[in-house]
Amino acid sequence: MLAMQRQMSRAFLVLMSLPSSAMGFALSVQIAALSWILSTRYHLHLEEIGVVWAAGPVAGIVGQLLIGVISDSVWFWGGRRRPFIVIGGALASMMLLALPNIGLVSRALGLDALLGVAIGVALALDLSINVSFNPTRSIITDLTTEGAPRTRGYTWMQTVSGSFAVLAYGIGSQLGNDVLIYVAVVLVALGSIVPALLIVEPRRLPGAAPASGSAGGAHGALGILRILMPLWGYLAYDLVATGCKLAGIALPARATGIAVLAATALLTAMTLTARDRGAEFVKEDLVEFRKVLAAHALSWIGVQTMFVYMIGFVQQRFPALGADASGRLLSTAFLTLTVVSAAMPALVLEPLTERFGQVAVHAACLGVMALAYAAIYALGDSTVVLFALMGVVGVGWAAIVSLPFAIMSQRVEQSRIGLYMGVFNLSVVLPQLLVSLGVGPIVDRLADKGVMFLISAGALALSALAWVFVRRGDGAAAGLAPGHGH
Repeated sequence: MLAMQRQMSRAFLVLMSLPSSAMGFALSVQIAALSWILSTRYHLHLEEIGVVWAAGPVAGIVGQLLIGVISDSVWFWGGRRRPFIVIGGALASMMLLALPNIGLVSRALGLDALLGVAIGVALALDLSINVSFNPTRSIITDLTTEGAPRTRGYTWMQTVSGSFAVLAYGIGSQLGNDVLIYVAVVLVALGSIVPALLIVEPRRLPGAAPASGSAGGAHGALGILRILMPLWGYLAYDLVATGCKLAGIALPARATGIAVLAATALLTAMTLTARDRGAEFVKEDLVEFRKVLAAHALSWIGVQTMFVYMIGFVQQRFPALGADASGRLLSTAFLTLTVVSAAMPALVLEPLTERFGQVAVHAACLGVMALAYAAIYALGDSTVVLFALMGVVGVGWAAIVSLPFAIMSQRVEQSRIGLYMGVFNLSVVLPQLLVSLGVGPIVDRLADKGVMFLISAGALALSALAWVFVRRGDGAAAGLAPGHGH
C-alpha cells in the first residue's frame, strides 16, 4: 500500500477519493430522501421540512470550520485527518439507519414530538457528514504536491464522488429510497473508515509554508468575521430567524425579506467592486477571496431551494403520483443531473478552463443553469421534459461542485487549507440556512409551487453576474475539486 501511495498509482488515487465519495453518497441520500420521507411518511408541511433542513447548515457552520482548524494542527490515531474521517463515517452510517425510522426512534425515546426528533436526526446526520467532509478534502492536499499531481488527485476525487452520486440516485430511482438508505448505511461506513485506516498521512505537510502573520489573515473569530463581510446579511438574518424560531416568534416576512435583500445587495456590491492590492495575487490578501464568497453564496440560494422544495413542485405538477412514485421521480430527476455533473469536470470543464479560464467558464455554466431553471417552471409538465432539463441543470452543478474550490485555493495559504476550506464552506451553509428559514415560509404559502424554480433561476443569474467581477488567477485549471454544500 505504501508503494502505491508513493507512486500515486491509479488504484491509490481511487482509494484516496473514497472517503470524500462516501460522504458525498450520504449527502446524496439526504437530498434524495429526507424531504420525501418527511412529506409522505410523516406529513410535514414544506415550512416544517425547511426547519428540519436548517439543522444541516447549523451543523456545517460548527462542523467544517471547527474541524478544519483543529485538523490542521492535531495528530492522533496516526493522522491529522484520519480520526475525524473515521468518527464522522461511523456516525453518518448510524444516522442514515435512523432516517427511515424517525417514528420508531421517537416512540423508543418516549417522545411525542416528531418534528423535534426529525430535527435531531437530521442535525446528527449533517454534523457527522461535516465532521468528515473537510478532512476528506484536505487530505488530498496533504498527500499531493502542487501542480499536476494535485490536479490529478482532485480530478479523480470528483470522478469517483460523481460516480457514487450516480449510483445513489440510480438505486433510488429503480429500487426506491428505502433500499437506497440501507445500502448507504453499509457503503458510507466501509467507504470512509477502511481507506482512512489504510492511507499513511505525513507528519509534515509537503510544501507547506509557515502560516503568515499578515494582518489580512483569518486570525481568530474577528479575523474570520472580517473575511466574511459579504455574508454579514445572511449571518444576521440566520441568527435573528433562528432565535425567533426557537422563541416561537413569527417574523414579518415581507419587511424582513426586503431588509435582508437590501443588506445582502449592498455588502455584495461593496465586495465585488473592491480594488485589488497589486497586479498579482498575494497570499492572505483576501480581496478576491471575499469576491468568491459573495458569488458562491448566491449560487447556493438557488441550488438549496431546488434540493429542499422540489418535492412540493413534483406533488403539484404530478398529482397522480403516490408517495413511492414521487420519491422515484425525484431520484430519477437528480440522477440525470448527477450523470451530467459527474462526467463534465474532467471531460469538459478542465479543457475549457485551460482555454478560457476558470472564472469565465464557471460564470457561463451558472448562466446555463439559470436558464434551465426558468425552463423547468415554464415547460416542466411532463417527466421527459423535466428529466431533460434537469440534465441541463447538471451543467451548472458540475461547475459548482468543482471550479469554486480550484479558484478559491489559489488565494489562500496551503498550510492552513483546513481553516480556509471551513471559511469557504460558510458561503454554502449560511445561504442554506437562509433558504430553510426564509424561503420555506414563502414557498409554503405560494399557490404555484413552481415559483421556487424562478427563485432559483434569479439567484443563479445573479451569481453568474457576480462571478464576472472575480479576477482571473493564472488562467489555467489549478485542479478540480469537489465542493458539496455541507
